[in-house]
Amino acid sequence: MNSTMVITVLGIVAIAVVGVSGRRAPSKELGEWTVAKRGFSTFTTWFLQAGEAFTTFSFLGLAGIAFGGGVAASFAVCYLAINFILQYFTAPRMRQLGHRGGYLTQADFFVDRYRSPLLGKVVAVVGAVFLLPYLQLQITGLGMIVQLATGSTTGGNLSMVLATVLTVVFVLWSGIRGIARVAYLKDALMIIGLVVLVAGVALSVNGGIGGLFDTIRDNHSQLLTLDQEGYDGTFFVTAVIISGIGGGLGTMAHLWPPVLAARSGRVLRSNAIWLPLYQIALGIPIIIGFAGVLLAKKGTEPNGVALTLAGQTLPGWLVGVVAVAAASAAMVPSAAIVVGISSLLSRNLLSARNERTQLRTNHLCVVAAAGLALVLGLTRPGLLSDLLLLTYGGLTQLAPAIVMGLAKKVRLGAVPALIGILTGVAVLAWLTFGSVDVGTVDTGLIALAVNLVVTTGAQLVVRSRGQDTVNSPTDSADSPVSVSRT
Repeated sequence: MNSTMVITVLGIVAIAVVGVSGRRAPSKELGEWTVAKRGFSTFTTWFLQAGEAFTTFSFLGLAGIAFGGGVAASFAVCYLAINFILQYFTAPRMRQLGHRGGYLTQADFFVDRYRSPLLGKVVAVVGAVFLLPYLQLQITGLGMIVQLATGSTTGGNLSMVLATVLTVVFVLWSGIRGIARVAYLKDALMIIGLVVLVAGVALSVNGGIGGLFDTIRDNHSQLLTLDQEGYDGTFFVTAVIISGIGGGLGTMAHLWPPVLAARSGRVLRSNAIWLPLYQIALGIPIIIGFAGVLLAKKGTEPNGVALTLAGQTLPGWLVGVVAVAAASAAMVPSAAIVVGISSLLSRNLLSARNERTQLRTNHLCVVAAAGLALVLGLTRPGLLSDLLLLTYGGLTQLAPAIVMGLAKKVRLGAVPALIGILTGVAVLAWLTFGSVDVGTVDTGLIALAVNLVVTTGAQLVVRSRGQDTVNSPTDSADSPVSVSRT
């Protein structure tokens, strides 16, 4: 076992130990495990939200897109900007409703605002199904990180298993508090790893970073345009829209616990203002992708270019440091996604009758979700960017109903909302798995357009029959809400 592998394994274990240390007292109910006491400070919420927004894709996927598609990789910077702008308005409102109604999950919002347990169950299924590829992406990315850093396929697979098991352990033990504790470490490691990596690349390119782009301009100018195969202007615009909507409107279930656990809406607004600072760090993997065009050997896999260059430009122990940083960028989002999936299934789909049974069911769902993602990661690794866009495309079908549910009075019926979601998901599945050629248009955006048309039509039919949403909740103090159990 070489020094890189030793440092990587020890780093993964250390990350899990930090997560385990986050537990204060045994969690006796799902609420404490999922959202703690709903009193997280700006500092803690900052790291939780950043930990779930900047992931393995930030490390590997962006460098891969830049390597093959050039400036198209900047779509991530654009969609995250949209995310934060939307979150400034939506997150405080979600937190307000969640505090008043006792929400623990995204699906609780649908049950309460639409007065429909059935809609909550459907949302729970949609959320779990489309978050699974995102969880697989993190686990697959971690295995790729170790494999590329150490040159060992077996080591990569074993690290996937080790990291998944350790993530499950600290999530079961500490819940959201453990994720918050690891998020502090993850962000520090991520910044260190990216700085080390870009420094190694800068020293290896003639003329440094400036010389790198001079060479790209002179010899590979097509990478500075949106004219690459598969990464043209249509890809860029539609990917930005679907991803911006997906993250900014709370369509991803694992983004809800940090929002619901925040101390106040002011905390969330502050984070929406300052979290874009992290986007500066996203420029580094994009630079690495461009550097790979000049430095990487022919035949290098796009998603492996960052770690390939680390191996070429850094000593083994520093490659290990970079690998640990990248591993932390996989483990923290994995933990958050597991919490999102398991709480949806145990609370909203299976609906256990008491707190103890609900918590035990939740823990079983944690193990099942992580185990399934691990198996898929080992057997069907897939392409990182495709997995990410599939998640965003599927979950964005919840966006119309979320927007209407955030209003002071919900004017959309549960049935139209349900029909719209199911239609959007069905169209996405047909486009994705039916090999329908739509060029570089994001299939999730096409599905969302159909979703909106169907939802609007169904609502008009409901109103024409005199079945308006008179029973929809308002924010009146005379109409308290509660979803202590769905």
